[in-house]
Amino acid sequence: MNQFPAKNLFILFLTAFIWGTAFVAQAVGMDHIGPFTFNAVRSLVGGIALIPVILVFNRVKSQERRQAERANRKTLLLGGLACGLALGVASCLQQVGIQYTTVGKAGFITALYIVIVPILGLFFRKKVGAKLWISVVIAIVGLYLLCMSGSLRLEKGDFLVLLCALAFSVHIMVIDYFSPKVDGVQMSCIQFFVAALFSGVCMLAGEGVPDPHAVAISWMPILYAGVLSSGVAYTLQIIGQKGVNPTVASLVLSLESVISVLAGWVLLHQSMSPREVTGCLLMFLAIILAQLPERKKKAPESV
Repeated sequence: MNQFPAKNLFILFLTAFIWGTAFVAQAVGMDHIGPFTFNAVRSLVGGIALIPVILVFNRVKSQERRQAERANRKTLLLGGLACGLALGVASCLQQVGIQYTTVGKAGFITALYIVIVPILGLFFRKKVGAKLWISVVIAIVGLYLLCMSGSLRLEKGDFLVLLCALAFSVHIMVIDYFSPKVDGVQMSCIQFFVAALFSGVCMLAGEGVPDPHAVAISWMPILYAGVLSSGVAYTLQIIGQKGVNPTVASLVLSLESVISVLAGWVLLHQSMSPREVTGCLLMFLAIILAQLPERKKKAPESV
């Protein structure tokens, strides 16, 4: 049996693709509004966008499936609350931190969740073999070549983004725990409303009541980040992670850094240095290595 289903890995890759092409929207979205306002509105849009999807899906579910979901409602609410808090903390830390550091360093430090996730997994008895650890090391080297061009010294923004990577790691582990137990789309919808509430509290405390005109003129990046980067991508993450080792999931999701560079090369005609090309190749090599089947142990011969 394939340990990591190809369908799930494709869904996670699609998630990374959407995230990788959403960096422009995240940066442009803060031209007129603050980071907490941006996160609050985008999360709210993401949650609202999933409501009609849930209504359509509920119509085609069997009666037995509906009864099972009603009996499991407490688990769904708990999972949505935990995911939403982790996502809200991570998103706010990232949006604030990116204002005080370079995009390259922010991308590299955020993607350090590919190291933090297997370490956290050890506390939850998630085994990580030598092959996956080698894949993680190769991916880190690839990310460094791809994203970093300056000093490794941590500044204020770098530290905030590092905390963001830790929060995203917790988010991945929470999804790993709850996704097999509940409906992924419903849990994703709840997490966005929780993340919107958390970001809204931060907004009122740090930025005050937002200017409706500033929010209105930022509608395009908010809509893109809310519907695609949030509503679609994070829901795909919950669905795709089901049954996949969280370390492997984090490796695939980290391809968002590669995709963001490739998108700039293809769409914006930005040049890629040999260093960046090498980083991309190492990242893809790490993903391929992680998918190679384990060598089966030979059964002892009978005497």
